[in-house]
Amino acid sequence: MNEMTTGRRNFLKTAAAAIAAGASLSMKPAASRGQASGSGLLKACQFNMLPKNLPDAEKFALAKRCGFEGVEVTGVIEDAAKAKELGALARQAGTPIHSVSFGGWGAPLSDPRPEVVAKGLAGMEAAMRSARNLGADVVLLVPAVVTEEVAYGEAYARSQKNIRTLLPLAAELQVTIAVENVWNKFLLSPLEFARYIDEFDNPWLKAYIDVGNMILFGFAQDWLRTVGRRIVRIHLKDFRRRGSEWTNLLDGDVNWPQVRRALAEIGYRGYMTTELSGGDEAYLTDLAGRIDKIIAMPT
Repeated sequence: MNEMTTGRRNFLKTAAAAIAAGASLSMKPAASRGQASGSGLLKACQFNMLPKNLPDAEKFALAKRCGFEGVEVTGVIEDAAKAKELGALARQAGTPIHSVSFGGWGAPLSDPRPEVVAKGLAGMEAAMRSARNLGADVVLLVPAVVTEEVAYGEAYARSQKNIRTLLPLAAELQVTIAVENVWNKFLLSPLEFARYIDEFDNPWLKAYIDVGNMILFGFAQDWLRTVGRRIVRIHLKDFRRRGSEWTNLLDGDVNWPQVRRALAEIGYRGYMTTELSGGDEAYLTDLAGRIDKIIAMPT
């Protein structure tokens, strides 16, 4: 009973802190929240969205030409020399690789089998080293997966325990581990998401918020305002509730004016990466333009 009471108190403490922080930020005068010009919001795309038939240097040049300011790599590049070369090409083009989307579905850190966890930890370690070689300072991690066999509470405790073993390496490499809200039946509310991160009490563990992933059961602006200062990166997607389908940015049910206001209120400055299907130059230019429209929305 004492553990349950303590847990409830901690949860309420986190909730109160999140609400208070959001209220404080929302009371700031409009002039201090930033406008589209000089907003500090950077447009990025995923590397696998760029045309696969182009040499790497031309891929980055195309991203820059289309209006993007950074790139996110999906997966691990274990060859250190190759990763460093790719990172150098990206920087030369003016689209540095800012993060690595590792995932974690294949060997979840919430799995009860030691051999599965060992594989997941080894994968994350490789992803962090890959990020360092690429010049990136963030690795996206799916923290846990709740299943018929893995209960919610077990996933919560086990994933935190295993992630903690990665934090010394994160500090050594100066690469932040960013847990993302995904369709893993885990961390289903922004209050719980904030609590989960706060319990690490470590500067190398932050949040990666996807503004499309909660639309079936929540609202992006609420997640942004609640998770707030914990956010280190943002994924941009859009989703239409009717028909349950992904759409291009601005074509779904994400309330983009509210999202833009929320970004200003929490003082987010950094990369916003599109996680959509790839395409040619016309498609990518249009996509960058859609992000420009979002950034230009009133705050």
